[in-house]
Amino acid sequence: MKSQKLIIIYLIIAFFCGLGAGYFWSNTWNFSLVWQNSPFYLIGQKLEEKKLNPDLFWQVWTTIKTRYVKQPVSDLDLFYGSLRGMVESLKDPYSVFLDPETAKNFESEISGTFEGIGIEISIKNNQLTVIAPLPDTPASRAGLLPGDKIYAIDGLSTAEMSVDYAAHLIRGKKGTKVKLTIFRKGWKETKDIEIIRDKIEIKTVQWKMKENNIVYLNISHFNANTYTDLKKAVKEILLQNPKKIILDLRNNPGGYLDVAVDSAGFWLPNSLITYAKDANGQIKSFTANGRGEFANLKTVVLINSGSASGAEILAGALQDYQKATLVGEKTFGKGSVQELIDLPGGSAIKITTAYWYTPNGRQINESGIEPDIKVEMTEEDYNQDRDPQLEKALELLKSD
Repeated sequence: MKSQKLIIIYLIIAFFCGLGAGYFWSNTWNFSLVWQNSPFYLIGQKLEEKKLNPDLFWQVWTTIKTRYVKQPVSDLDLFYGSLRGMVESLKDPYSVFLDPETAKNFESEISGTFEGIGIEISIKNNQLTVIAPLPDTPASRAGLLPGDKIYAIDGLSTAEMSVDYAAHLIRGKKGTKVKLTIFRKGWKETKDIEIIRDKIEIKTVQWKMKENNIVYLNISHFNANTYTDLKKAVKEILLQNPKKIILDLRNNPGGYLDVAVDSAGFWLPNSLITYAKDANGQIKSFTANGRGEFANLKTVVLINSGSASGAEILAGALQDYQKATLVGEKTFGKGSVQELIDLPGGSAIKITTAYWYTPNGRQINESGIEPDIKVEMTEEDYNQDRDPQLEKALELLKSD
C-alpha cells in the first residue's frame, strides 16, 4: 500500500514540475526524499491547518479502486479526472484541464480545421449557451442562433457540464449525428435538433463591394489564417477605390488575441488596442501594427450577442477612438485572458489569468460592448432572410 501511495505522490510531483510551479520547492529537488519532506506534504500541512485532511485524496482514490462496481478503473482516468476537478473548482467556465485528446482537438479547432457541427459555446447564467454558429456549417444550416440554450446533448443533461466536455460530446466524425435539445427565447418548450457532423473549414474573411463604393467586410473568427487572409482582402479592396466600409463582427467568437489586435491596425496603426490586468494589478498593453489602410474610411461595425472576445476587443477599440459607429446588439461579454500551458504527456491547462479592457478603461468581461445604435434581429428576420442591422448600416453610410 505504501509503495502504491508513493507512486501516486510521484505522479502528482511530476505534474507540478511540468507546470513549472517551482515556488513550491527548489530546483534541486531530490526525488529520493521521503513523503514527509516533499512539497506535497508541505501543502498537506497547510490543509491540516485549515482542518482539511491531506490523506483524503488517497482515501477517495483507494475507495474507487476497491469498491466501485465497475472494475477495473483506469489509473490514468482517475488522475486526469482529479486534475480536471481541481481546475473546475475555480468555477470559471474558461479555465479547464485538457487531457491529451481534448488538447489535440482544441489545437486543431483554433487552427481552422476540425470535424463537428461548427459551433462556439460557453456557459452563461449557469447554462450551456450558443455563442455563435460559424457560417456555412451544419450548425448554421440547422438554424441554431446566438443565445440558444443547450439543455441536453444526445439526451445527456448539460446541467453543471463543463464547456470542454460539452464540446467533446458535440464533436465527432464526419457523417455521424448529434442531437441537441435547444431552448430559445420566445419558445414555450425545448426542441430536439438533429445535426449531421461534417468537416469544418473556417473561412474567416469574406468581402464584397456594394453600391456607392461601400465595402462589406466580414470577419467570422480570428484563427491562425485570418490575418494573412485579411491582408490579401485589404489589397483587393483598395484596388476598388472604396469610400466607406461595413465591418461585420456578428457571431465572431474571437480566437487568437494577436490576430484581433493586428486586425485593428488597418484602422488604428500604432495605437493601444487593449490592455490586460491580472490579479496582482499588473498591466500588459497590446498595440496594433499595420499601416492604417482604412483609417480615413467612414466605418460601421455590426455586432451582436455572438460577438465575443477578440471581436469585442476590436469593436471596443474602434468605438473608443471614435473610428466607427457600432450597430446591432450588446456583445457577449467574454473579456477574460486565458493562457494555454502545455503539460507533460500531451495534456494542457487553459487558465484565466487576467481581464481585458478597452483603451478607455472599460472592462469587457460580463459587461460586453454596447452598440451606438441598437437594432435587434428577431427569429422572424432570420427565417425571412431579412437583415435590419445591415440595412441600418447601409442607411447610415449612404446618408453622408
